[in-house]
Amino acid sequence: MSADSDKAKVETSAPSNNQKNTVYLNEGENKFLSEYQMNVTFKSISEDSRCPEGVQCVWAGIAVANVELMSTTSRPMTVQIATSDLKSKNLSKKVMFNGYEISLVQVSPNSTETKTAATLKGKYKIGLTFKKV
Repeated sequence: MSADSDKAKVETSAPSNNQKNTVYLNEGENKFLSEYQMNVTFKSISEDSRCPEGVQCVWAGIAVANVELMSTTSRPMTVQIATSDLKSKNLSKKVMFNGYEISLVQVSPNSTETKTAATLKGKYKIGLTFKKV
């Protein structure tokens, strides 16, 4: 089976419950999410120390997204959401906002030996999931 037919299969298959609640944003993008009654803006990646593709690392590293959240009844609030919990830096994979647990589930692209976090600035895309609590 070719990569193209695999891609088509993935695109036409029904999304899992998690995928239905995943919102993707490009760096700098703003979306009003009517189903959650909130406005979400992916401001930037403040840290990306993830292990570059093709490199063997001792530590997987971490990426931290700066995300601005605003409900229909609140002022904007910028939060940091990380790819993993790191208590020493007070970073978490989840934040609570407006009755939802918001998790960072994807950061792309990964850096490589030639594409560093500095050269990827402005080109990142994140996936956030929303779970009612």
